[in-house]
Order: sequence, then structure tokens, then C-alpha cells
Amino acid sequence: MNICVYGASSNAIDSIYLKEVERLGEIIAERGHGLVFGGGANGCMGASARGAKRKGGKIIGIAPTFFNVDGVLFPDCTEFIPTETMRERKGYLDGKSDGFVIAPGGIGTFDEFFEILTLKQLGRHNKPIVIFNVAGYYDSLLQMLDESVEKGFVKEGALTLYTILTDAEEVVRYIEEYDAPQGDISDYKKF
Repeated sequence: MNICVYGASSNAIDSIYLKEVERLGEIIAERGHGLVFGGGANGCMGASARGAKRKGGKIIGIAPTFFNVDGVLFPDCTEFIPTETMRERKGYLDGKSDGFVIAPGGIGTFDEFFEILTLKQLGRHNKPIVIFNVAGYYDSLLQMLDESVEKGFVKEGALTLYTILTDAEEVVRYIEEYDAPQGDISDYKKF
């Protein structure tokens, strides 16, 4: 199985995030899964790839050609897919993956999370989504989602389309054991 890890592209973040996401990459590889990621050498993206590489895992990097400048892309991908646009990149990330991990990240990661969540809500996929809430990073976002339900902007069922975990081993285990809901998930009205 291939597991997609979305995450920060910057190293200007606390090392706790890099350490935990690097461990996640190691576990993905140790368990015999492939890592799919945005191709970056830095931040949580690079950390996940370094972890997977250390354990001999398959690494599929996907990035637009305009990122091909010194030091931006992870040089040791098993497979690298160049794209023309960010939108094309997200399509490949989705299509190549059996599950998604939302590691700590910024605007790009938020965009990827909300798109993959929206696609699940609309019944376009039925793959597991895990928010990897390292050191409480996503607490405020999760609070915002709860408030969106309370204020009627989001149906409560949408909050069941992902899970929140804080341990890398649990993240991979959840994806491995994910029991996709049966039936027609395209009934988005309940979400």
C-alpha cells in the first residue's frame, strides 16, 4: 500500500515536528508500504522521505517542474513524477495513494487536507485520512472545525471522515486496518 504524507516544506519549525514525521516515514517503510509525498527535501516532507529512505522504503515524489531548483527537491526518490502545476500534483498524490496523513504544515498542507476531505465528503474516494496532531499542532484547526459544525456551516458527519492521532505507529496501524464504510458514500447530504 502507498501512504501519502502531506506536510510542511520549511525547516524553520520546531524539531519535534521533524523528528516525529521522520519516524512516521521509517514506520511506513518498516511495514512494507510506499511513501507518496510532495517531493520536497525540507520540512516535514523531507523528514518523511529521509525516514523512509533510512529503512529502505519505496519513495514516490511528486512536484511541479518549477520546484526543480537547488536544494528544494528530495534527491533520493525511488520514483519521481514531475508535473506542470500544483493542481496536477494533487491529482497524482491522490491517485497514487491508499491513505493520507496530514502532518504538521502550512497553507499548502491545509489546502491538501481540505481538498482530500471534500473529495471524501462528495464520495469521490473512500480512503483513510489521519490528522497527525504532533504536539497539539492541529488543536486550533480542530476547534475551528467543531465550531463550524456548531454554527451550521459543516454537517456533523463530516467530522467522522477523518481521525486524529498523535503517535506515528498508531497512524500507520489505523491506515492498515481501515475498514471503509460500505454502501454508497456519495450521499453527501448526511455530511
